[in-house]
Amino acid sequence: MSHNFMNLETLKRQFLEYIEIEKGRSLKTVENYDRYLTGFFSFAKVTDPARITDEMLREYRLFLNRQIVHGGNTKLRDTLKRKTQNYYLIALRSFLKYLAKRGITTLSPLAIELAKIPERSLDLISSEDLVRLMNAPDGSDVKSLRDKAILELLFSTGLRVSELCALPRDIDLGKDEFSVRGKGEKVRVVFLSGEAKDAIKKYLAKRTDMDDALFAQLSVINKSDKRKSSRLTSRSIERIIKQYAIKAGISKKVTPHVVRHSFATDLLQNGADLRSVQMLLGHANIGTTQIYTHLTDKYLAEVHKNFHNKRRK
Repeated sequence: MSHNFMNLETLKRQFLEYIEIEKGRSLKTVENYDRYLTGFFSFAKVTDPARITDEMLREYRLFLNRQIVHGGNTKLRDTLKRKTQNYYLIALRSFLKYLAKRGITTLSPLAIELAKIPERSLDLISSEDLVRLMNAPDGSDVKSLRDKAILELLFSTGLRVSELCALPRDIDLGKDEFSVRGKGEKVRVVFLSGEAKDAIKKYLAKRTDMDDALFAQLSVINKSDKRKSSRLTSRSIERIIKQYAIKAGISKKVTPHVVRHSFATDLLQNGADLRSVQMLLGHANIGTTQIYTHLTDKYLAEVHKNFHNKRRK
């Protein structure tokens, strides 16, 4: 079978195996690429890579731009965010690069330009709101203690919610740090504040179950349920944080990622350098960390006022 007669489905399977094995991409990335490419194939309705054309790409971009995403409320008919449209295009571009590398006739990957996206704006809450959020779980029952530990740990470490969910129960609390495996299987060290350590100790002391997840569902902690998977999911943690934000009277939307942003801004505003914050957040690229720099810009005005032109005065 000559290269160009291999159908797109076969080539897609080989491409996904290639990015998993040769490129070492995570299974989550492979899964996403599979979904994005399947989306393109069902739109294009071709099986031969040679039949992917510029015109088809142009129509596909229009199609993506007009996709309606339905929220829970039927009135919230929202279009696909530019950033999400780009994910589809990035997957397609990687696939075309792979085909070109194998000498298969198809559209040039250079034909794919990504949509311009506005500067990332950060969802931030004020430091007063953050304090109120941290103090919102104030009971001594196991749920309050667990939720307090979740919030303190998120703010102390800047963990992604998926990293928090995966934590084992046997974290060494004798130390002020532990290793976590993040995006792309990269391991980094994160640090525990006194408050976080204290909150985790109190929560674990109240638990009587043997489950090995650090943050488990209450039905398991209270032993009314012996299900195998008892870890809290990312969605559960998002819901928990949303409830405490409402309890704390915070009108803005608060997610685990907002707490991660607060962790980063707190460090930068207290004088940490960008490179260190990049390491602590586990960003592969410092460009990702640079979204925080404008937050420190207002401090630059202060610096200028305090330190510029002293001699003349």
